[in-house]
Amino acid sequence: MSRYLITGGCGSIGSEIARQLVARGDSVMVLDNLSGGSLDNITDVADSVHVTIDDVQHVSRLRALVEQADFVLHLAASLGVRNVIENPVPTMFNNLESTRLALEVASEFRRPVLVASTSEVYGLSDRLPFREDDPITLGASSVMRWQYATCKFADEFMALAYMQERGLPVVVTRFFNAVGPAQNDKYGFVVGRFVRQALANEPITIFGDGNQSRCFCDCRDTALASIKLMDAKAWGEVVNIGTTNEVTIGDLARLVKERTGSKSPIQYVSYSQAYGTGYQDMSRRVPDVSKLKRLTGFVPNAHLFETIDRMAEHLRNEVVAVEVM
Repeated sequence: MSRYLITGGCGSIGSEIARQLVARGDSVMVLDNLSGGSLDNITDVADSVHVTIDDVQHVSRLRALVEQADFVLHLAASLGVRNVIENPVPTMFNNLESTRLALEVASEFRRPVLVASTSEVYGLSDRLPFREDDPITLGASSVMRWQYATCKFADEFMALAYMQERGLPVVVTRFFNAVGPAQNDKYGFVVGRFVRQALANEPITIFGDGNQSRCFCDCRDTALASIKLMDAKAWGEVVNIGTTNEVTIGDLARLVKERTGSKSPIQYVSYSQAYGTGYQDMSRRVPDVSKLKRLTGFVPNAHLFETIDRMAEHLRNEVVAVEVM
């Protein structure tokens, strides 16, 4: 049995990692300030997880938890395109400083760390599928949409620098559009937003022309791949975690409408209406997952329609619970 600390462990991916670690008999501690996650996400394992509601930047609390752990998974971050655009200073500071502190304290106690990054770092690259050693093409600094990618890319450099200079074992994961029932759609995550709109028979709103495509990965697979990379001691590696099943946002909206039996109309909203003028987006985002397979023998394989069905069931139950109250 190993002891794990998960920062951001009440979020959609962190809570699933906690669930899977508990299921295999490991000891799990969670540190979360609940800015994006929820205690509801770990209700089913609450008796088996030690939860600390606090911020990573509370260093004395972080140090006490890291000292008790064998491994650290650092997932705590400020997320969401809309959040980044509307609150650039706090999101930038939080993402950089939280990672720095997590690495610094882990280095103090020699605890191996997984640092969660994002497919956003590939930016405007058109070299598909995206490989971990590809050159990075980010947008101009005048377009605030790219500050999240820039911060997470800096996190990657920081993690690898701690390994090179301090000998700290680290692995960096680039998550590709992880989705699941625990995902908080207040930050604009598209699948959750579509499912919620469909269940309410409200217009399903597509930002842009709907031809942009993504590869949506079930959080259960994202979590399992992360755990397997820690088990494999893939130190010094940067690894894509995602599925290669590509779908356009327009087709996603139609699939959500079909799976939920919704009567919602599908409406298109321009990027400028949704995010303001000057917004940029990538037309496609597809990972190369050959490194993940080589290191762990695993690649995500859950079908998108199954994930949509799970999310719809979760939201229906959430509505029923509110009505009962």
